[in-house]
Amino acid sequence: MNKINALFANKGDKKLLSLYFCSGCPQLECTGNVIKAMERRGIDFIEVGIPFSDPMADGPVIQDAATTALRNGMSVKLLFSQLKAIKGEVSIPLILMGYLNPIMNFGYESFFQNCVDSGVSGVIIPDLPFKDYLDEIKPVADKYDIRVIMLITPETSEERIRFIDDHTDGFIYMVSSAATTGAQKSFDENKQEYFRRINAMNLRNPRMIGFGISNKQTLESAQANAAGAIIGSKFVTLLKESQNADEALDKLFDALSK
Repeated sequence: MNKINALFANKGDKKLLSLYFCSGCPQLECTGNVIKAMERRGIDFIEVGIPFSDPMADGPVIQDAATTALRNGMSVKLLFSQLKAIKGEVSIPLILMGYLNPIMNFGYESFFQNCVDSGVSGVIIPDLPFKDYLDEIKPVADKYDIRVIMLITPETSEERIRFIDDHTDGFIYMVSSAATTGAQKSFDENKQEYFRRINAMNLRNPRMIGFGISNKQTLESAQANAAGAIIGSKFVTLLKESQNADEALDKLFDALSK
């Protein structure tokens, strides 16, 4: 069974926590150490960012991380090499998050074959049109048993959400707002209503809520309305400041308790 499916099938009442970081940032060779530190500290699954020069869905924190990673020399090929080097040391699901252009340039077949070879269980491609997913990506991803995770926002129609739910597997990434990524202090009533509306749809796939989670209030709100929470910008900021994964995790857990 794919590790993502197994994680959600066996989690029981546990609320999951996933973290995002950009590979190659703050240092080119940090990828393996960051992943191993996260698993050691109890993170349930990890989103590993593929840096791109035009990350349209990301706010300034992750844009800056991508710029740093590219300047450091990170590439899709190098990332796969780094992941292969730690494959035998990591048991939790890894999900690559990146934009379509670098994946297309690498070649779909080669990309998903390398996902298998490097221990990757899923991918998130924020700018992937759904028709292209169905026609070009899904057949190759299914061949290699890699989950393609789709995003929904408060503006996504119920019809489209149900279509996504019917044609994907693993989980649905529920974006807390239509804005770009970035830490928020609280989720207002509009976001709470969005969470309640999606809950009432009784979707087949579990959901994870991301974008804006940075403290106890936003974490608990996400966990109350989904299978768990995904944190990106807050951890990326702490990792850049500390230059050390364990120290950044200490600071993150402290922030999430307040």
